[in-house]
Amino acid sequence: MNRFQFVEDHKDAYGVKRLCEVIEIARSSFYAWLAAAPGRAAKAAEDAALAARIRVLQDPAQGGDRAYGAPRITADLNDDVTPSARVNHKRVARVMREHQLAGIRLRRRVKTTIPDQSGRKFPDLIGRDFSIGEPNRRYVGDITYLPIADGTNLYLATCIDLGSRKLAGWQAADHMRVGLVENALRAAARDRGSLAGAVFHSDHGSVYTSKAYAALCEQLKVTQSMGAIGTSADNSLAESFNAALKRELLEGRATFPDQATAYRAVFRWANRYNTRRRHSAICNIAPEQLRSREVSYPRGSGITEPTPCPRSRVKALTTGTVIATSLVL
Repeated sequence: MNRFQFVEDHKDAYGVKRLCEVIEIARSSFYAWLAAAPGRAAKAAEDAALAARIRVLQDPAQGGDRAYGAPRITADLNDDVTPSARVNHKRVARVMREHQLAGIRLRRRVKTTIPDQSGRKFPDLIGRDFSIGEPNRRYVGDITYLPIADGTNLYLATCIDLGSRKLAGWQAADHMRVGLVENALRAAARDRGSLAGAVFHSDHGSVYTSKAYAALCEQLKVTQSMGAIGTSADNSLAESFNAALKRELLEGRATFPDQATAYRAVFRWANRYNTRRRHSAICNIAPEQLRSREVSYPRGSGITEPTPCPRSRVKALTTGTVIATSLVL
């Protein structure tokens, strides 16, 4: 209990002076705390109103997203508001913590990478550099599972554009054969028109090191890249994507009721991921929104952007003097 509150609750019985002496606080401090009571009440009311707004932003029935935590909630609250109406991210985190509001967390994890036995190796052309940049130049991908109530799994292969964070291609099936990852890469090629000259980075799963997949990459003029064996850090962006997808789709449940339900959920989520879901790496906007955003790049260090994005690692697509470039997906 707050010591000042204790004095307030018992002052009629023992007196303020005696209580302050016993619990070792200054009477002036107690009276200052007492005078600030209206301000604390007003602040508590403001926090309660903010918590109500956050509940709306996390309520799917009202167009919200249960997966959003403090960073994305802050971006939603500050979207298209005047500077005086902006909310600090630390206050949002505090209010969410005090009102027990939190995004969905993932707890279960299952191994899906089947090690390659052929000994085929490809160089690491990404080098853990997952920063954004020019679209359609660097891609990462992986396979993850979606658990089904009957004990089976639906497997999802992805192809993510590092330049814009767009999920350019994906494929879901009840198996982890080579065709699964081939179809995901073909979907990305259809979405982009061409993948000629692009790099695709993955782990050392047997489907990615297979001759059939290598032949498809050669046909599409895609250069394969792979991280070190035994470490997920070399493909951490794809791992993070998989974790976010399952966390936001399962919402704490253990399984999907059936494969059809899981597939429909992935389809809706993939569309929202590209068109509505905020990405911290691209200034908390969706990949498709990059079409209409212009980014200014100064010479040397420092990046000037139309909206505050201190944590992004946007790279200039050209060098020289200050330019304005539209990122086209």
